[in-house]
Formats: sequence, structure tokens, C-alpha cells
Amino acid sequence: MPIRFHLDEHIPSAVAAGLRRRNIDVTTSVEAGLVGADDPAQLAFATTSGRVLVTYDDDFLRLHNEGAAHAGIACCRGTVKIGEQLRRLVLIHSLLTPEEMVSRVEYL
Repeated sequence: MPIRFHLDEHIPSAVAAGLRRRNIDVTTSVEAGLVGADDPAQLAFATTSGRVLVTYDDDFLRLHNEGAAHAGIACCRGTVKIGEQLRRLVLIHSLLTPEEMVSRVEYL
């Protein structure tokens, strides 16, 4: 099974649309009813769904460093344009397996 993504509420919906156009399985915090949910709840949803969490929020890196279990985190650093986010997520999707992403952080 290929990598699946979960986009937190700060990732533009255009990223989800672009991934879907490429037949990549993605959910968003809006769709999952998680808008305004705290970071542990967001991470728990992604983890139990077996999805790599895509975020701009450095608090997820803190949770990772504290040993929180997760299916992977793709963290945007600085300003990353939508097209570049898509390119990098597609690259992760094509090069890594879900098993390789477990407890791993990739920077976009």
C-alpha cells in the first residue's frame, strides 16, 4: 500500500486537490472535523489512520522529539509554494513506503 497523507488545517486545500489529481489518498483536518483540535488529537488521527501528517506546525516536531508514535510527519519549513509542496509530497509518495515513514520526519 502506498503512503497516504493527512493535511493539517494550515496546509492549503489546493495541495489536497493536487494530490487527488495524482490519485494520492489524502484527508484534511476540515474533512475529518478536526479544525481547532489540539496537536495530539491531530497526530492521533493521522497515526490511527496510517497517514503521514503534513504540517507547518513545529509543535509536531516537539511531539516527535518527545517520542510520540506517528505514521510520519512531513514538515514545511519557511515559505513553500503550493506547487513545490506538491512536488515534494509526490516525491515522498513515490520513493518511500508507509513502513519507512513510521516515526520519520521529512522536511519539505
